[in-house]
Amino acid sequence: MDSNKESVMTMLMETIVCSAKEGKEKRLEKLLNTRVAFRKRSKKCEKAWVCKSADGAGTFLVQAIYVDEEGWRDISERIQTQLDTQDGGIETCLIGPPLVGMFLFEGEI
Repeated sequence: MDSNKESVMTMLMETIVCSAKEGKEKRLEKLLNTRVAFRKRSKKCEKAWVCKSADGAGTFLVQAIYVDEEGWRDISERIQTQLDTQDGGIETCLIGPPLVGMFLFEGEI
């Protein structure tokens, strides 16, 4: 077997697309950035980032790569119990439910 294939890890990539209510764009961006920073501090999250839509319409893309499903579950639960309880969560800033997808990520980071 190719030695490069042996060293490639399969990880989990979370992708979230969400849109802010009118007038809540800055608040949502701040909350999303806080959650990305929280993810990055965990050893169970390899990378995480948030991006604004190019057209300035208040749509955001959040992505994170986790070492495994257990890491994703742990971080998600900690966000709910630690951050959401402090700042109220992101739901009040959203125009509707976010689009969330989970993908297998195979490669080097």
